[in-house]
Amino acid sequence: MSTDGTPPPVTVDILPDNPPPWDPQPGPETNLLDLPTGARDQIVEEARRILRRCVAPNGPPQSQTGLAMGYVQSGKTTSFTTVTALARDNGYRLVIVIAGTTEPLFFQNRDRIIDALRLESRPRSTPWRHISQPKIRDNAHIAIRDTLAQWDVPTAMPEERRTVLITVMKHHQHLQNLIDVLQQANLHSVPTLLIDDEGDQAGLNTLVNQGDESTTYRRLLDLKASLPLHSYLQYTATPQAPLLINLVDVLSPTFAEILTPGAGYVGGADFFLRNPILIRDIPAAQIPTNRNVLNAPPSTLIQAMQLFYVGVAVGYITGQPEQNCSMMVHPSQRTDPHRQFHGWVTTARNQWLQIIDLPDDDPDKVDLLSRFRTAYDDLAATTAGIPPFDQVVAQLRRSISLTEITELNTRGNRRTPQINWGQSYSWILVGGQAMDRGFTVEGLTVSYMPRTLGVGNADTVQQRARFFGYKRAYLGLCRIFVGPDVRRAFCGYVEHEEDVRTELAQFATTGRPLSEWRREFFLSRQLRPTRDNVIDVAYQRMRFGDEWVYPNGPHDSAEAVTANTALFAQFRGAHPFGPYAGLDLRQNSRRNLVIEDIPLQTVHEELLTRYRVTRLEDSQQIGAMLRLVQLHLIENPTATCTVFLMAEGASRRRDYQDDQIVQLFQGRQYAQINGARGISYPGEREVRAAAGITIQMGYLDLGQPNALVAQSIPHLAVWVPSAMARDTLLQPQGG
Repeated sequence: MSTDGTPPPVTVDILPDNPPPWDPQPGPETNLLDLPTGARDQIVEEARRILRRCVAPNGPPQSQTGLAMGYVQSGKTTSFTTVTALARDNGYRLVIVIAGTTEPLFFQNRDRIIDALRLESRPRSTPWRHISQPKIRDNAHIAIRDTLAQWDVPTAMPEERRTVLITVMKHHQHLQNLIDVLQQANLHSVPTLLIDDEGDQAGLNTLVNQGDESTTYRRLLDLKASLPLHSYLQYTATPQAPLLINLVDVLSPTFAEILTPGAGYVGGADFFLRNPILIRDIPAAQIPTNRNVLNAPPSTLIQAMQLFYVGVAVGYITGQPEQNCSMMVHPSQRTDPHRQFHGWVTTARNQWLQIIDLPDDDPDKVDLLSRFRTAYDDLAATTAGIPPFDQVVAQLRRSISLTEITELNTRGNRRTPQINWGQSYSWILVGGQAMDRGFTVEGLTVSYMPRTLGVGNADTVQQRARFFGYKRAYLGLCRIFVGPDVRRAFCGYVEHEEDVRTELAQFATTGRPLSEWRREFFLSRQLRPTRDNVIDVAYQRMRFGDEWVYPNGPHDSAEAVTANTALFAQFRGAHPFGPYAGLDLRQNSRRNLVIEDIPLQTVHEELLTRYRVTRLEDSQQIGAMLRLVQLHLIENPTATCTVFLMAEGASRRRDYQDDQIVQLFQGRQYAQINGARGISYPGEREVRAAAGITIQMGYLDLGQPNALVAQSIPHLAVWVPSAMARDTLLQPQGG
């Protein structure tokens, strides 16, 4: 107060209505990263885009949850390591990386982060303070508290303000240890980045349908609650579960960004669509199940090993041993089959070594080399410049004897072995869950997976694909052995994956919260999107194909009617209709007009995507149809279609009852033709082309003759042929 009792003046800052988002810029740590040649700009720009959606480090206490979707084995670790470095460059004081649910994955990710950020190869002036698996008994809380305190010392040099980097395993006890540590520090104004690798796994609430909270989920909520100013990033290649959990869930992402793989990446489309010659079917009789117990090594396993050893020999000849060449045998999640397959692999290896040492004219050696010749011919069909077979034979003993064979799992009190990739050039790994999500098998060429589809969760099936990755240079040496049902599932998943990525990428450009994104995408009925125990909002299945798709409420919005009327007039002006040669012997009826063989791309852009609907049910139907057309255009960019203008553009009256069109299509008509009763008009359902998409444009008067509810309403009906049929999944939340 002043001496006369009046309050002192108050300075008011007028903020703009839409303050610009903060824009993180690369600094020393980002620039120091050794990123792939030719992909640096893309990786950094995607990291900036992701971090831009996170909370600003100088903002008020708040939180943000985001999703970063990549492909399996496409470089997600590189992405979140770049985001980590960028966060340091832009003032984030604390970065926590939840680096895996298994020890192999945790150590793999932790070591990659250490190498990428050069945490152990730089002098003491490193701007990082790395703490792995923090515990109070190790005084981690003191180290964190003292490191963060330096940020608030006015006289501290920039290099003395270090960012705390915590790597922790996604296990409820390790997470609780971390929470206990963080609760000892004052984090009120500490900007924090929380990265969850494989964010769709283990951390979601598996007890949501029981009205309870699973243990790891509870730990993640407690961890987030201990960080007043933070962003939580879920990294995954299979985002089905985070996208389908209830929007009110704290772990439901509010934004999603799509990661782009580098030029050398090979994924599902490369293997299962473009190069099916690389896929081998394992017969059902050779897939172990409770009802099909195998007592001898399957012939396909022996074939796979022979292909692998030939590939190893090629690597020795062409000078590749500074890298790795590996084979994966993934028979089951259970460990008993691992021991059995490990025994078969080891026995075959030992027998072949004995036979190779026999004289050249020995019948057993001749027979063995003939089988290796078959494997060689197989690889030669897909590998340009493969060395001659005699050179491969000269390297076979070396290839077989020097290959490490390891059973990669936890058995009894034994911990899962850690792979020292520098120990050997070639490896055969036999295991299950330890080689599942996120784990990278270096130089993987041959994959043998004698597993059934199981319950058919799409995300689980896709995460088995350890054979994806940056292997364009040696793709011809790769072979994938799976059961026929698993092959079909992978083929279906490719379409589903591209649909989700496309939809999320397009939605991200709007800047709107992900809660507004419609949960609708293509997914084969052979697959379920994810495990049911994390989903408490039911989804529906639909199938488009061999049917007409049209809106039932085209008149609901006067604004939409006005826009659609103008749209029809514009399209009719740009594309003149001509007479239709189809059967029509009706008297005193206006004829249907047609445009044939018009590019589908033109109709998609100028008509279909611009036609407005407002009713939710109509939006769901039309939206699914538009995505189907979009997918068809990606695969068939020169496709054409047929467009009809019904009744020459005159209005047709249709009954309207119970909030829907009673019968859109006028039925078949008959007349006396040459003295006999015959069909004079096949009915409007049959007014369509023999092949491809057909669109019917028309105008409707809705209601009873003397009680119309709407007049001259522009209306679209689209025929989707059975050849384009797709299964669609729809969840009634978002959008």
